Amino acid sequence: MTEKNTPFADLPTVLVEDVLREAGRAGELLLGALRQAQEFRADYRQKLLALGLVQHESELGYPGQVPTTCATDGSYAIERLLTADLAAAAAVAVEGLTPPSEKRYWEQPHHMTFVAAEVHHEKTATVLRAVMLGRELLLATRAPHDLVMLDGTVTLPIIYFNQAINAAPHVPALRCSQEFLARCDAYLEAYRVILRPARSDRQFIALPKYSTRREIGRLAGWSGAHDDRGLLSLLLRPGELTRPQPLEQPGQPWHINANRLTGASRRRVEELAEAVVEGLGQVYVFYYKPHKWLPALRVEASREVVLNSHRLAVVIQGLKHQCATPSMLEPYPLFLADRTVKAVTRALPAFRQVTTQRIAAEYEGDIGEVFLAMHGYRTESGG
Repeated sequence: MTEKNTPFADLPTVLVEDVLREAGRAGELLLGALRQAQEFRADYRQKLLALGLVQHESELGYPGQVPTTCATDGSYAIERLLTADLAAAAAVAVEGLTPPSEKRYWEQPHHMTFVAAEVHHEKTATVLRAVMLGRELLLATRAPHDLVMLDGTVTLPIIYFNQAINAAPHVPALRCSQEFLARCDAYLEAYRVILRPARSDRQFIALPKYSTRREIGRLAGWSGAHDDRGLLSLLLRPGELTRPQPLEQPGQPWHINANRLTGASRRRVEELAEAVVEGLGQVYVFYYKPHKWLPALRVEASREVVLNSHRLAVVIQGLKHQCATPSMLEPYPLFLADRTVKAVTRALPAFRQVTTQRIAAEYEGDIGEVFLAMHGYRTESGG
């Protein structure tokens, strides 16, 4: 028996009963929202059509051949030990499905990893997360494919990078800080390329699974109870997409504060930060429903991609051919990249065991001290 098979095994009976009762009430609220959406579905769709917000993929034409695709994803994990932290981050790029007649670019997924023993510090996760994301962007810009998919929103890197640039100079003892400061200009350059792709044979898109932004809902006058992706999954028909709209901007302007950096590094980061902020102001978003069984995909990309009918056709056909089965609710390479990279978190205890054995084999003192020092209390992870 596993934890999945016995989720209530360690919980008091009274607690389980209370949670089940509350879950039932929550279900009633969700049922009401679904009924409301069903009741006004025809009106909502008619409003979209009247505003000219919906088009069919056939209007874009066909790019000539099935686009080659890949997707990147990353994850990080920190195992808190008695004497130190074992930190690991990984980014992978996985090639999408290809027709039998097409040549594959990659025989196996590409990857970048970072593993280090770190002193205990509260900022480790902040900096390690930025290293993970930076390496995702590097893999994306180096991919030779027509369509490159990023897991998550296109605005996430500026948040993580700004946090890490503020934190890393204060904790130079962390190896992840040294790693980030040495490569942050390369990470920002990759980010800039993704936001302003000059090459017409490379399309970069971001596909967040969840977003609070409501670009379409505000134009259509929907109530705040309905988010764009949830409602558009019901309103759009297979093959339809919304016309691209500018990405909703935050209340405070995007920024990267490079004041804590010094010398040439600071000047380079400031230049790249300015280009990145400019690029974020040129991001557009649309929703696309490839097949009946899929929810609408939220797609974020630069204006160079989505406002060019040929490049947009490459994106649409690439997504359509990678959503080939009802068993996956996202494009195949994103699904596989997520499965691959999340295994890093599950494998971290095994990495700790290898490290422990190595230390024990060479330690001259009491071997019990080794196992005590390498005792793990908890694992923090993210992606």
